[in-house]
Amino acid sequence: MESRNPVFNRSEGFSRGGNATFRDVPTPTPGSLEEMYRRPSAGPVQTGRMTIDDAVMKTLACFGVLLVGAAFAWFVAPGLAFVGMIVGLVLGLVISFKQSTNPALILSYAAAEGLFVGGISAVFNDQWPGIVSQAVIGTLAAFGAMLALYKTKVLRATPKFMKVLTIAGLAYFGVALASLVGALFGVGDGWGFYGIGGLGVLLCVAGVALAAFFLVLDFDFVEQGVRNGLPERYSWLAAFGLMATVVWLYVELLRLLAILRGND
Repeated sequence: MESRNPVFNRSEGFSRGGNATFRDVPTPTPGSLEEMYRRPSAGPVQTGRMTIDDAVMKTLACFGVLLVGAAFAWFVAPGLAFVGMIVGLVLGLVISFKQSTNPALILSYAAAEGLFVGGISAVFNDQWPGIVSQAVIGTLAAFGAMLALYKTKVLRATPKFMKVLTIAGLAYFGVALASLVGALFGVGDGWGFYGIGGLGVLLCVAGVALAAFFLVLDFDFVEQGVRNGLPERYSWLAAFGLMATVVWLYVELLRLLAILRGND
C-alpha cells in the first residue's frame, strides 16, 4: 500500500510500485536530523482518519440535501411524502445493515427523507398552522440540550445506558408498528394507539424522549470514531446516524404537538 506518512509519500521507495534504494542518499547532517525531529507528527487529516470537522461537514451536507427535498415536497408535491417514506426506509435499512459509507447512498437517503419530512410538514401545517415552526424549534432545542449534557458528561454512552436504550427502542418500535397496523383498521380515528386519549400523549412523549437519548449514542459514535482512528469515510456513516435520529425526533414532536392541538 502507498504510505500516507508525509515523510514517505514522496519517496519512490514508499510509493505504489516503487523500489527502495540507498544509492546516492546523502549522509544526514546533525542540522537535518534536528529539523526532521522537530517536524510535527502526521495528524488525522494527513493520515486519512476521521475528524470532528469531517463529521460536522458531512452532516451539514446531508441536511442541505434534506432541506432541498423538503422544500420541493412542501411547495410542489406534498404527495411525495409517502414515496419518500418508503424509499427512505429501504435505503436506511440497507445503510444500517451494511454499515455503508457510500456518499451517494447516504445523500439519496437524505433526499428521500427530505421528501417525507416536507410532505408531512405541509399537511400538518395546513391542519394546524404554525405547528411546523414549533416542532423545528423544539427539535433544535432538544438537540442542543442533549449535546450540552453529553459534552458536560452528565449523560454518557455507558454499556448499561446503551443496553437499556436499545431495549426501550426496540419495544417502542414494536408498539409503533402495532399502532400502524391498528391505524389501517381505524383505531384511534386513523392515528392508531396515538389517537387513544392519554395513551397517545404518553407514547409520543416516550418517542420524543427516546429519540433525544439516541442522540447521545450518535455523539458517542463520532467521538469514539475519532479516538479509534476510523477512516475518514466513516464520517458519512456518522452523518447518516445523526440525520436519522434528528428526523425521528422532529416527527415525534410534530405528532405530539398535533395530538395536543387536536381539539383546536
